[in-house]
Amino acid sequence: MDKAAIDRATAHFAKLLEVQMNRMVKVKAMPDWIDYGKLKPIRIGILAGDGIGPFIATESKRVLHFLLKEEVAAGKVVINDIEGLTIENRAAHNKAIPDDVLAEIKKYHVTLKGPTTTPRKGDPWPNIESCNVAVRKELDLFANVRPVRVPKQGIDWIFFRENTEDLYALGPYGIEVDADIAIDFRLITAPGADRICRLAFEHAKKHGRKRVTCVTKANVIKTTDGRFLENFYRIAKEYPGIEVDDWYIDIMTAKLVDEKRRREFQVLVLPNLYGDILTDEAAEFQGGVGTAGSANIGKQYAMFEAIHGSAPRMVTEGRAQYADPCSMIRAAAMLSAHIGYPERGKALEMALDITGQYEKRMVITGRASGATGTAFTDYVMEWLQSPKLASTWEGYVKG
Repeated sequence: MDKAAIDRATAHFAKLLEVQMNRMVKVKAMPDWIDYGKLKPIRIGILAGDGIGPFIATESKRVLHFLLKEEVAAGKVVINDIEGLTIENRAAHNKAIPDDVLAEIKKYHVTLKGPTTTPRKGDPWPNIESCNVAVRKELDLFANVRPVRVPKQGIDWIFFRENTEDLYALGPYGIEVDADIAIDFRLITAPGADRICRLAFEHAKKHGRKRVTCVTKANVIKTTDGRFLENFYRIAKEYPGIEVDDWYIDIMTAKLVDEKRRREFQVLVLPNLYGDILTDEAAEFQGGVGTAGSANIGKQYAMFEAIHGSAPRMVTEGRAQYADPCSMIRAAAMLSAHIGYPERGKALEMALDITGQYEKRMVITGRASGATGTAFTDYVMEWLQSPKLASTWEGYVKG
């Protein structure tokens, strides 16, 4: 037995534990929710990211400016670019978010973000933390909210994925104890589980949804998943009018594709890793991860983003102009609703549904065989401005 290796691992874990205990103090002291109605102006930052990010960000920003043109003209909303979140700049600073970029991000109430590259072992980049994970932790964006809707199939899901804990929170800080043993750490806290579960129930209550489902693997991962599930049922007691149940992550991946059961699910709440996996699966029903947007919500900040990767190969192969901007555009719809313009967000979602799921007059393939991102965005905006938008959407949904 290598006593020195055990001592090194113990000291490493002690440092991680100290950081998380200090984080709990900050979480418990967080101020209450920001009131966007009282902000003058609401500041929106555009983070293009890298890879195909700048290409789809250009289209998404164009749509967002159109949606909020009256507010921008009146000075009620300000939309600016935030530079410096490329993999090259992050690698040069050896940080997930360079300090000056983070300081700039904190000047904005909400951000719309394109994909960013996360280095993996063997890549030519330093082993820096995921930019997404780092932003979520720095701004305490504890809720990742992902809706998936396929009206014609009766699918209307919304996922509340805990965003700041689990394996992702400590993913870069595992330890190779010796030549044989490598250990990563998984983190679930009571305050973290409480606030994501409460947000899921509040959404259900506000929007008239009758069922909230918790997804864990608490039968095997008894300590951390057990705590998450225990807190879920404790919060559920405060919402007596809402039906609750829980499923294990392995069988839930099957039930989402089960024709007989999948329409029963409405609101789902789950830890970080399971949420990442399940929402990507769910997005396939809607047309793939390129079509699904994502919200990262905290009490003081919010970030809306595409849920797919940066696809650097599309750039090196000269295909970036064919990248699908729909995920980031759908995120712009969620952003609009979040800051107080839900009817405009809904209109954009309908335009995306019509163009992507029903009419399909123009299709993106990621290659010259399909439309460019710019052409497809023009197609979406054509419907967004159409006086027949709502009636056409309802007609398609009703079949």
